[in-house]
Amino acid sequence: MSRKKTQPGSLGDQLNADMLLKLKSKKTELKQQAEKREEQEKKHRIEERKRREANKSFEELLNESDLDWKSFKK
Repeated sequence: MSRKKTQPGSLGDQLNADMLLKLKSKKTELKQQAEKREEQEKKHRIEERKRREANKSFEELLNESDLDWKSFKK
Protein backbone atom coordinates (compact mmCIF):
# COMPACT_ATOMS: atom_id res chain seq x y z
CA MET A 1 0.00 0.00 0.00
CA SER A 2 1.31 3.36 -0.92
CA ARG A 3 0.30 6.34 1.08
CA LYS A 4 -0.42 9.64 -0.59
CA LYS A 5 1.26 12.65 0.85
CA THR A 6 -1.40 14.63 2.61
CA GLN A 7 1.19 16.97 3.94
CA PRO A 8 1.48 20.09 1.76
CA GLY A 9 4.88 21.03 0.40
CA SER A 10 6.65 24.27 1.08
CA LEU A 11 5.34 27.53 -0.30
CA GLY A 12 8.05 27.44 -2.95
CA ASP A 13 6.77 24.05 -4.09
CA GLN A 14 3.21 25.32 -4.31
CA LEU A 15 4.01 28.45 -6.30
CA ASN A 16 5.24 28.16 -9.80
CA ALA A 17 8.76 29.31 -10.59
CA ASP A 18 7.56 32.38 -12.47
CA MET A 19 5.58 33.68 -9.51
CA LEU A 20 8.52 33.04 -7.21
CA LEU A 21 10.82 35.07 -9.47
CA LYS A 22 8.31 37.93 -9.57
CA LEU A 23 8.10 37.99 -5.78
CA LYS A 24 11.88 38.02 -5.40
CA SER A 25 12.14 40.79 -7.99
CA LYS A 26 9.51 42.85 -6.16
CA LYS A 27 11.34 42.34 -2.86
CA THR A 28 14.59 43.59 -4.39
CA GLU A 29 12.79 46.57 -5.95
CA LEU A 30 11.17 47.55 -2.65
CA LYS A 31 14.48 47.24 -0.84
CA GLN A 32 16.16 49.53 -3.40
CA GLN A 33 13.33 52.06 -3.07
CA ALA A 34 13.68 52.06 0.72
CA GLU A 35 17.46 52.60 0.46
CA LYS A 36 16.96 55.44 -2.02
CA ARG A 37 14.36 57.08 0.24
CA GLU A 38 16.71 56.83 3.24
CA GLU A 39 19.54 58.39 1.22
CA GLN A 40 17.29 61.28 0.14
CA GLU A 41 16.16 61.87 3.72
CA LYS A 42 19.79 61.91 4.86
CA LYS A 43 20.68 64.49 2.19
CA HIS A 44 17.67 66.58 3.17
CA ARG A 45 18.70 66.57 6.84
CA ILE A 46 22.26 67.63 5.91
CA GLU A 47 21.00 70.45 3.70
CA GLU A 48 18.58 71.62 6.40
CA ARG A 49 21.36 71.65 9.00
CA LYS A 50 23.61 73.68 6.66
CA ARG A 51 20.78 76.12 5.99
CA ARG A 52 20.12 76.61 9.71
CA GLU A 53 23.84 77.06 10.37
CA ALA A 54 24.12 79.70 7.65
CA ASN A 55 21.20 81.65 9.08
CA LYS A 56 22.50 81.82 12.65
CA SER A 57 23.27 85.19 14.12
CA PHE A 58 26.66 86.10 15.50
CA GLU A 59 25.28 85.89 19.02
CA GLU A 60 24.03 82.31 18.48
CA LEU A 61 27.39 81.26 17.06
CA LEU A 62 29.20 82.90 19.94
CA ASN A 63 26.98 81.20 22.52
CA GLU A 64 27.57 77.79 20.90
CA SER A 65 31.32 78.26 20.79
CA ASP A 66 33.42 76.03 23.07
CA LEU A 67 36.07 78.71 23.47
CA ASP A 68 36.40 80.37 26.86
CA TRP A 69 36.49 84.03 25.97
CA LYS A 70 37.38 85.00 29.55
CA SER A 71 40.81 83.39 29.13
CA PHE A 72 41.65 85.99 26.47
CA LYS A 73 41.03 88.91 28.81
CA LYS A 74 44.07 90.31 30.57
